[in-house]
Amino acid sequence: MKAFRSLLSASAACAALLTAVPVSAAAADDTVYGIMNIPYTDFYAAELGDSAGTVDAVTSATMTKVLKNGEGELFEGTFNNGSDTILGVSYPVAISQADLDALGSDSYGFTALEETPAAYKNAVLSDGRLSFSAVQGTHSTADYGVKLSTATPWGDYLIDLTGTPEDFDRLYRGAILRTADGKAYALRHEQNIWRGELAWSSGIVTTEPHGNTLDSAPYVSLMGSTLTEITLITKTGVVSIPTDTYIPVKFAGELKPEDGSSGTDKTTFTASGFPSDFSKAYAVADGFTVTEGEIAYTDAKPGSYTLTVSDASGKYADVTAGFVLYTDDLPVAYADGRLVAAEGFSDDDAAAFIRAIANVNVSGKDYATGRKGTKIVLTEDDSFGAIDFDAEARDGKVFADGAAGTYTLTVTATGYRNPLVIGLPVKAAEEEPADTPAENPGSSDTPGNSGNSGNSGYSGSGNVPAPAAGDAGIGTAIAVLMFAGTVLLLRKKH
Repeated sequence: MKAFRSLLSASAACAALLTAVPVSAAAADDTVYGIMNIPYTDFYAAELGDSAGTVDAVTSATMTKVLKNGEGELFEGTFNNGSDTILGVSYPVAISQADLDALGSDSYGFTALEETPAAYKNAVLSDGRLSFSAVQGTHSTADYGVKLSTATPWGDYLIDLTGTPEDFDRLYRGAILRTADGKAYALRHEQNIWRGELAWSSGIVTTEPHGNTLDSAPYVSLMGSTLTEITLITKTGVVSIPTDTYIPVKFAGELKPEDGSSGTDKTTFTASGFPSDFSKAYAVADGFTVTEGEIAYTDAKPGSYTLTVSDASGKYADVTAGFVLYTDDLPVAYADGRLVAAEGFSDDDAAAFIRAIANVNVSGKDYATGRKGTKIVLTEDDSFGAIDFDAEARDGKVFADGAAGTYTLTVTATGYRNPLVIGLPVKAAEEEPADTPAENPGSSDTPGNSGNSGNSGYSGSGNVPAPAAGDAGIGTAIAVLMFAGTVLLLRKKH
């Protein structure tokens, strides 16, 4: 009986010990779940299959961005070296307690999870090396749009996924491009994965605007291939995006158009380094005709234009280059808080200037007004040309005292050699006179009067009338006599 009681006590103690450990953290098979910092090579190995190889870390010149890997931040779900390099992905894993213990202090930064994650990789220790499975979790297919651009400062190619849910780019931790020839290409954060966009260099554009050198070697063979799928590894599983997107071949050619004058004229260009099988087709805009080496145009507005050379066969990527058509005209003026057509110019002329605004200097401080600049002159339909006195820049309000302040604005537009200079507030003497007839009670054209009333004034035609008779004549005589008396008095004093 005592032995039986001892057995019951031991069983109760074991049961208490087991219930003290959450099932999600330690299952019956001794599996525990947690987050591990997985280097890119190991993170992608299982998904890449036969295409697996070394996937390098990403070193960045913009070091502060690398460190933004917290929830909701730019590189959420990554880990770094604490300074300038993104090393890989922080992702949930399932691992046996025995393997975790065997790793000791080299546990890939393991942090235990209280619940079983929606998606994870199985981590297995074998011969002293930890390997990771493909993602375990939901696998789904999404019909998102795939928009490929070959003109981007972030490399040679850029893919924008369209139709995705809000903040979808915060969900995925990795991306793989799969091609019709069976190859797979892993993408990394900052160089390749950026705010929902996927970009890479295939060896033509090798640096980006922040000065970072782009790793192009792994992506050279993507040129000329056809994408069939984009695989996104997310917090909750894997999303596959089917596509049929050809990646046209790029090359180190050069296209150089010369700037010219607006209106009806012509300018020239040179094209070099094009492959022999590149079948050239030229385009600029309506009203432009392009032949080899020459761009002719009719009634072209001032501003920026792009010359595009396409390959008629579709094998090669388009080659583009910009040029500017200039004018000395200034087709805008300032009136009542907005830019309007200056005298002698049409609304279309003014609109062309407004759309071409590149910079606004406010009392000595420049504000670029491009896509990411500060919008000071509005271009929306209802407020087109209006000055936004509530405009905000990164360092605060553009107009410190709002519309009531004193400022000098210099508005510069691409293609217009002469800027518009505005002094605010507009002085009364500078304002346009009201377009109303002068008071003229003596004119026969003045409403309420017929013929001469005996009062002097200007006629509707603007002619100066002769002095009138009557009271006005007597007044004139008295004035002459008073003037003569004054002259006599002054003579006597001298």
